[in-house]
Amino acid sequence: MTRQSQSLKLHPDRLFSSDPAVVNIARELYNEIKDLPIVSPHGHTDPKWFNENPHFGNATELFIKPDHYVFRMLYSQGIDLTTLGIPEHGLEGDMARSKSVDPKKAWQIFADNYYLFAGTPSGYWLDAVFSDVFGFTEKLNSENAQDYYDKITAELATDAYKPHALMDRFNIELIATTEGALDSLEHHRGMAGTNMAKRVITTFRPDDVVDASREDFIDNVAKLGELTEQDTTTWQGYLNAIRIRREYFKKEGRATATDHGHPSAITADLSLSECEALFEKCRTGHANEQEQELFRGQMLTELAGMSIEDGLVMQIHPGAHRNHNQPIFNQFGRDKGADIPSQTEYVNALKPLLSKYGNHPKLKIILFTLDETTYSRELAPLAGHYPSLKLGPAWWFHDSPAGMLRFRQQTTETAGFYNTVGFNDDTRAFLSIPARHDVARRVDCRYLAELVANHQISIESAHELAYQLTYGLVKKAYNL
Repeated sequence: MTRQSQSLKLHPDRLFSSDPAVVNIARELYNEIKDLPIVSPHGHTDPKWFNENPHFGNATELFIKPDHYVFRMLYSQGIDLTTLGIPEHGLEGDMARSKSVDPKKAWQIFADNYYLFAGTPSGYWLDAVFSDVFGFTEKLNSENAQDYYDKITAELATDAYKPHALMDRFNIELIATTEGALDSLEHHRGMAGTNMAKRVITTFRPDDVVDASREDFIDNVAKLGELTEQDTTTWQGYLNAIRIRREYFKKEGRATATDHGHPSAITADLSLSECEALFEKCRTGHANEQEQELFRGQMLTELAGMSIEDGLVMQIHPGAHRNHNQPIFNQFGRDKGADIPSQTEYVNALKPLLSKYGNHPKLKIILFTLDETTYSRELAPLAGHYPSLKLGPAWWFHDSPAGMLRFRQQTTETAGFYNTVGFNDDTRAFLSIPARHDVARRVDCRYLAELVANHQISIESAHELAYQLTYGLVKKAYNL
């Protein structure tokens, strides 16, 4: 089937509803906040970009290879990831073969299948980047693929498209990267004393030394001991080592938050002797799946206690069955689009942690979910009661216009607006950041406009809320 070329023009009132009364109010609210600085408190961009300020390589390296949203859709249609140049995992021959893929050919495959992204948030973000950042006026297709590739790659070779220039162009006030507990933070340390140090911070993600189900957990715990000069064969030495790394992240990476990507939200509050025995089983590789889960739960409680001590905001991102496609994991490694949302329970799961620390005035926990059925039943009531809890925005699979609207509709009546924390783009795709934040701003303005049109809040309240949802709440929540 031959697909006709389409113009690429983004409507100024996009995502503002189809109700003219709502559109008029949403437009008024949006015009007040659309140019506010971007604060990106949680993401996965490469800190090397901001330290060394290199040129991005080419269109394929920028848009396809790092973006699992893109290649998971292509893979779902039977496209081999090796044809896109996705590096294979741990095999020198295969790694070289993947790197030798012609990036123009990979881009052509992407363009030939660009129609697959219609109606998806990825398609929306990509169209916005192609239009707003590169100035294209015709939608990407098979025929213009190489023109797209050549223009993007040529632009990337100019100084105007280097990371520092794009930070200014996108009006990014602050962006947080995410590093594992063993990371040296060399690029964050390299930025020390520069203007970029004020704008790029790290986030402490200790999953590599906390998740006993990981294939590298035992080795990682040993490395943790070497890094900190602590005896991580003992429970107390292990906890002390984590405290030392948290302090390192605060000092060298200016971290204000931690992040925890556990399969579930389970927490525990075991006795000291139980903790010591469980840690010994995990450290020596003798723990079964249930014991590994219990250990993760105990560590969430331990880490909450550490957050009270050092002031780092705690983000809990549960509910992803990671690396669901085992052959893809074996061939390509982690983060290759095979993570699947799973049912997640919070009320009983979080009770041990909240019973111990939930009322502490120094604790800040931001809860996320991939299970939308928990919004009104569990998460909003919890955040609407415990002073330590706030709700993170619609995340990952729900980071979309409809997903953001559902989040507001199902949480606001119980948790209100001020128990939420603004928007997190949570992305590796640097150029999509302004498009993602713009979607969130437009959807929030639509939701507020509906409340105004329905006479539930005043227009004055809506203006204040639009500012808070865009800029104010995120800075307060993350201690920025």
